[in-house]
Amino acid sequence: MQYTLTYSPNVEGWPSFYSYNPDYILGMNNYLYTFKGGNLYRHNVNDNRNTFYFDWWDRQNLPQNAFVASQVQSVINTAPLENKLFKTINLEGDNSWSMQLETDLQYSGYVDSSFFEKKEASYFAFIRNNSQGQLALRSVNGIGDSLTVTGGNTVNFSINPLIAIGGIISIGDYIYFDAAALNWAGIVQNVIVNYPAGINQIIIDTSPAGTVPITSNINYFLYIKNSVAESHGVLGHYMTFTMQNYSSGKIELFTVNSEVMKSFP
Repeated sequence: MQYTLTYSPNVEGWPSFYSYNPDYILGMNNYLYTFKGGNLYRHNVNDNRNTFYFDWWDRQNLPQNAFVASQVQSVINTAPLENKLFKTINLEGDNSWSMQLETDLQYSGYVDSSFFEKKEASYFAFIRNNSQGQLALRSVNGIGDSLTVTGGNTVNFSINPLIAIGGIISIGDYIYFDAAALNWAGIVQNVIVNYPAGINQIIIDTSPAGTVPITSNINYFLYIKNSVAESHGVLGHYMTFTMQNYSSGKIELFTVNSEVMKSFP
């Protein structure tokens, strides 16, 4: 895949890549002109933004005049020697963006464009993360070994000796079994605890796609808090982010900020 790379004398650097790949390019009378396949194009005059010509094979069989989303990549790297929690994203601009976030310790942070709320002239959202496969996170809590599993979706825990389910678990949390394999059992549907009646159980919704049937009565169970209901942010020394915007109109983005706090293990 080929791109057009631009140089900015003001910053003395190469700030942008563009999806089009011209045969020739020149600037004249405050306009940018390119030539492609014997045709002449004048840029920045089409209201349908992010619609370029490009090489057929270079763009994975997309036709000419196909739309390509805007993408911005950068890093937040304040106090690089300190381990930090990145909690929120603040966009100063006139539109929200979808974001994928990674740190040196986590790889699964994200913010959907619909998560942002506009306050005055900025867009705010808290960072969610998909914690699957990341057992060392604060959002992961262990319960213990089950006593029996009935109906494939009701997990019973011992009362004597007591395996306390605890009060942190909530309906909507993701529950897993077998800490080594981290099999996803489903979503917590109900928690019923009545020690005098001999009830100490979790009822699981096993219908979502991707869940693994619980085949044994005795398994170690753990759960991960619902990242939409309770965000723990992403943990790391720095955070890289990739932003995408699918608007075909003019949009502006000035700064990207994050609420960052030092992590104390």
